[in-house]
Order: sequence, then structure tokens, then C-alpha cells
Amino acid sequence: MRIVSLLPSATEIICSLGLQDQLIGVTHECDYPPSVRHLPKVTKTLIPETAASNEIDRLVRERLSKQTALYSLDIDALEELQPDLIVTQTLCDVCAVSADEVTSAACRLSGSPQVINLEPERLSEIFDAIRLVAESTGAQRNAGQLIEGLMNRVNAVVERSGKLRYNPRVALLEWLDPPFSCGHWNPELVRLAGGTEVLGKEGTRSRTLTWNEVVRARPEVVLISCCGFNVDRTLEDVPALQSVEGWKEIPAVKSGRVYVTDGSQYFSRPGPRLVDSLEILAHIIDPESSPLPEGAPLLLVNPQRESIPH
Repeated sequence: MRIVSLLPSATEIICSLGLQDQLIGVTHECDYPPSVRHLPKVTKTLIPETAASNEIDRLVRERLSKQTALYSLDIDALEELQPDLIVTQTLCDVCAVSADEVTSAACRLSGSPQVINLEPERLSEIFDAIRLVAESTGAQRNAGQLIEGLMNRVNAVVERSGKLRYNPRVALLEWLDPPFSCGHWNPELVRLAGGTEVLGKEGTRSRTLTWNEVVRARPEVVLISCCGFNVDRTLEDVPALQSVEGWKEIPAVKSGRVYVTDGSQYFSRPGPRLVDSLEILAHIIDPESSPLPEGAPLLLVNPQRESIPH
């Protein structure tokens, strides 16, 4: 089977199912596992790479208000690849090519490739997405083993968090300028890890906040996981937090429990490594009982000093 993935998370699912040798095309954002980076790219972004965070927010809102896509599909590249299966999504209008454009393109291709849409909003639905890809590719046995391993890790976190004497108030922020709450599966991850998410709600979209809302929520732990940004890019926006009115009075800031992680690789990518994201949260909440996943980037932002590795 010749497979094209239009999502970084789908690419990770496909490879985790042992189907990487059947993957023939990916998006410009697909970067894990590293071996997929050499594959032909079938998408491009319409947002400048050098845009500031508030400018990205403005461009996103503008294009969404006009119902125009933020990503474009390279039809010529797709036609040249002639896939049998295209994996895309209908969940978010920001992070992928529009579903209508994909469907239209598939109809124009010779062979009429199958198109499957992944739209998980909760952790359990990510396992459903893995099963859907497996059923479409004949990899059901691999899916069973993969999901069992992931569920064992989730259950281990839940067992440890259930023993906590206190569940700290957590604010998981998905953007800083302006601030956004977390959404979809992320509030659930906070709960499973032993925290109480104070701004986001399970199974709903992230929403724009005011900094006054963040300050009034009085989180005891703040995790900054900007959608689409790695740690270095996120750190460019962190110094501006010092000028936010009331920021220094937030309990998490006063106690030095403000963290930055890679929002592109982890919390915003609903694939197998969402379990790593859960383990990152568990480590932040209770580092003594929950180890940090191998290779997961996490910085502790000390309000009095420079950011230091954690």
C-alpha cells in the first residue's frame, strides 16, 4: 500500500504500526521519527516562518474568518506519488490542510485513493485513531500490541497519581501572545497525571484568555506548551511574561514551578507520544515517583534567574 500522511501525528501512528516502508509522502511538518524527514513533502504553510506570535495569531484569525486554509496541498506532488491511502483530519482548521481540499484532490487522482479522517478529542479516541489506521492498512495485530503498551503506561501514571495527597492547580498554556488555555485531550492529561486544570476543559477546544484570567486562576504549576513551537522558539516569548500585571504574584511563579516544553512534538500532536506528554505532566507534578520520559525536553523557568534545564 502507498500511504500519504497529511498530519505529523498520523505519520507517527503509521510508523509506530510498522508501516514506514509504505509511507511515500508527508507534510512539511512531519519530523518524527527522524527517518521520515527525507520523504517527499505534499504540503506547505501560508504563514511566514519568521512571524511573531501575535502576528501568527492575527493571520490565523484572519484566514479562519474568511474560511481560507492555512496550509496548501501540493496537488502535483500528490499526483506524482499516486497514493492508495491518504490520512488526514477534520478536527482542527489551523493545523492541517482542509478536509474539503483533500477530498477534492483525492477525487481527481487516478485510482481514487481511500481517505480516512482522524479527529480525536480525548485520549481514548487517539487509541481509536490508531485502530482506524490499522484497519485501513491490515495492521490490526500491530495495533493491539501498540495500544496495549501505551495503555500500560497510562495506567501506571494513573496508579501513581492516585496516591498523591494533593492535586495541584495547573495551567497548561498552548499559546502566550495572546494566552490560550489547553483543549481537547490536554485537560484530561492534567487530571490523569494528578493535577487540576484551572483554565481548560476536557474534550473542548482551547480558547483565548486574558492574562487577568490566568492570574485570577492562581495556578500552582504552569506548563507552557505552545502549539507548533519547539522549546527554543517558545523561550523567545517567555521574557515578556515578566511585564504581565500580576504574573509575579501567581503561586507557580513565586514557587518557581513554571515549565516550558516542546508543544510541537508533544502536547499538540495526538499520536503515540501523547502518552509521553502525560508522563511529562506526571513528572512535573510529582518528580520523585514519575520519571521524565527519555528524550523529552523540559525546562524549569525560574522567575528570579535564567531558564535552567530540569
